[in-house]
Amino acid sequence: MSLIRNLFALIGVVAVIAAGVMFYKVQGSLAAFDPEAPRVYGELAQNVLKMGNGADATVWKFPVEEGLSAEEVEETMKFVANEHNISNVGELPLYKDVEAKSGEKYRFVKIYMFCNSLTAKQMLDYNDAFSAYLPCRITLVEDLKGKLWLYALNMDLMIYGGEPLPSALKKEALNVKEVILDIMKRGASGDF
Repeated sequence: MSLIRNLFALIGVVAVIAAGVMFYKVQGSLAAFDPEAPRVYGELAQNVLKMGNGADATVWKFPVEEGLSAEEVEETMKFVANEHNISNVGELPLYKDVEAKSGEKYRFVKIYMFCNSLTAKQMLDYNDAFSAYLPCRITLVEDLKGKLWLYALNMDLMIYGGEPLPSALKKEALNVKEVILDIMKRGASGDF
């Protein structure tokens, strides 16, 4: 019996030491990260657990006000983008492609691509991997019940998720984040 107790005690000591070493290494690595990184990763972990998948956990989602049509939302988003001097660099009416290929009517799903090319240039000059976040996409989706929603990728991981961005670049990235959120909020409410 004492052999088993001693064995469990030894395993416990090894586990505590291993946990301490891991904590020390993680703390050391995180010291180089943006000060907001722990909050962003904590929210991401909570969202994954709450929502059950990474896609829902990494997007912003706004319900469109009842009574607004897809055309009204689109018109408002384009107006707001223009107000902020951000370009509409492309649109993908996904539902039309689905209809053309399937021969059947499909619910409204359209992707809008917005970009401030000068900010995009700065992001690319900093790190080519940021190209995966460009241009900023907002999707207008009619869900299976007929309700319209706006979705966009949550930019917080790009902005805060690693080593701090240079201050001028971070300022630009935060501005783009605010513009995209404004486009979404006002598009969802029809607020010109």
